[in-house]
Amino acid sequence: MGNIVILTGAGISAESGMGTFRDADGLWTQYSIEDVATPGGFARNPGLVHDFYNIRRIRAAEAQPNAAHRALTRLQAEWPGPVTIVTQNVDGLHEKAGSDGVLHMHGELAGALCQGCDHRWPAPPDMSVTLACPSCGAARTRPDVVWFGEIPYHMAEIAGLLDSADIFASVGTSGQVYPAAAFVQQAREAGAHTIELNLDPSDIAHDFDEVSTGLASQVVPAWVDDMLAGAAGGQAAQADPERPVT
Repeated sequence: MGNIVILTGAGISAESGMGTFRDADGLWTQYSIEDVATPGGFARNPGLVHDFYNIRRIRAAEAQPNAAHRALTRLQAEWPGPVTIVTQNVDGLHEKAGSDGVLHMHGELAGALCQGCDHRWPAPPDMSVTLACPSCGAARTRPDVVWFGEIPYHMAEIAGLLDSADIFASVGTSGQVYPAAAFVQQAREAGAHTIELNLDPSDIAHDFDEVSTGLASQVVPAWVDDMLAGAAGGQAAQADPERPVT
């Protein structure tokens, strides 16, 4: 039935209590992006950056997946073909919902990274400038998240998936952050049918074949229901070519 690639952004987790950059009164309004989400900010004040991500890590640990996360898990389980989730989110809610093989292009709050030897390990709830790497012993630990100005993870694998996608869906993204904002163009050039599922049309909504707007907890399950119903109808038609598909 075809390969599906799904890109998810902050909008899919908003109803789980995970704030976005654009929330009027969210966590991000209390900090400057340059101070807490750039390599330069970490170099200037690593303590501030650790404090910020410790708060986010606690919130992510407490958050629960919503109906949109669970619907994508269902799609992975029931679609008669590969379904790959590529996420810009670092909250781990896709895995909590039961999805597997998720590509975290911006890293994960649950991970720690050593700037000295590149060792990665599960992050403790409270990270600090004195936390030593369990591999090399250096106190050069940072959150294993991709900051502005850094190259996202898994880019070569994602490019291959986009080139072979039959369907590309973008869920809860603003269309303002590259390279993810260019994924729809790459998928369309490769022949994929593209759909945006968002609270409001994004800045790049015109690049999609279809746009469906509303709360993620509503539009994503509805889309998954439609996809699985169509797949079931197609399989019935293949099994009995003379039987009409309803």
